[in-house]
Amino acid sequence: MLWLKAFHIILVVSWFAGLFYLPRIFVNQAMAKEQVEKDRLNLMAGKLYRFVTPIGALAVITGLWLWIAYSDIFTGGWLHVKTTLVAGLVGYHLYCGHLVKEFAADRNTRSHVWFRFFNEVPVLVLLVVVILVVVKPF
Repeated sequence: MLWLKAFHIILVVSWFAGLFYLPRIFVNQAMAKEQVEKDRLNLMAGKLYRFVTPIGALAVITGLWLWIAYSDIFTGGWLHVKTTLVAGLVGYHLYCGHLVKEFAADRNTRSHVWFRFFNEVPVLVLLVVVILVVVKPF
């Protein structure tokens, strides 16, 4: 099980790296004026999204596997809150995929400032999830 935990942590860290960087690309896309720059950023965003999607899926799968394997000790309200946050993070990831398509079709209507705030969502989720997993406050 230690191998599974190690791979889960590696996958989660990798997934979050993508979720931190992809919205940052959106900030730059929202500010881009020239078509060459837009094309380059669209390419980057599309490739990054396609790269981190299976990583995120594997992070969720290994997390569920750990939950099943340790079901006798994984109890408490903290786990329900964490699971809800992870489900929200999956929704955030899927919404990022929608935004990738919107930018590629040149249909973005949001400002770079909005994307700067949007970029902070996974930071807050990570903060709360780590505290829940380590401290298990309830």
